[in-house]
Amino acid sequence: MAMWQSVLRRVLLFAITWWILVEGEVRSWWFGVPVVLVAATASLVLVSPTTLVWFELARFVPFFLVRSFAGGVDVAWRALHPGMPIEPHMIEYPTRLRPGLPLVFLANTVSLLPGTLSVALNTGFLNVHVLSGRRELQSELESLEDRVAALFGITLPVPSRGVI
Repeated sequence: MAMWQSVLRRVLLFAITWWILVEGEVRSWWFGVPVVLVAATASLVLVSPTTLVWFELARFVPFFLVRSFAGGVDVAWRALHPGMPIEPHMIEYPTRLRPGLPLVFLANTVSLLPGTLSVALNTGFLNVHVLSGRRELQSELESLEDRVAALFGITLPVPSRGVI
């Protein structure tokens, strides 16, 4: 039953996306129906069915927008500041998420934190390029990982307080 729900959700998502892209043009569906079906099939092959907690999505979107804006302002400030306060280095963040879509989502979302950019996703670790070694970065990454886990309905173990 869950598989059919996943198929239906994906077909619906791609159909809505198609409808938006063609601005509601009904005559485009002769081409759109096969495209939607191929896209839904490809997504099922490439991405296994995943639980998404919708009310968490409603909480995540404002967080994402605020942090993205703050990250952009931070990078712009550093670039335009006469002293260019940049001390770039790499850190390894030990992830608590298992491999899969939620971990990839985390890796792609880390870049919204001010002065951070995901570089590599290794087994158990996320390599992050940072513009400066802020002390609160560990707790920000943990908080982001907690939000991503909640978004996907995952319960995480309590973080171990290791040094980055």
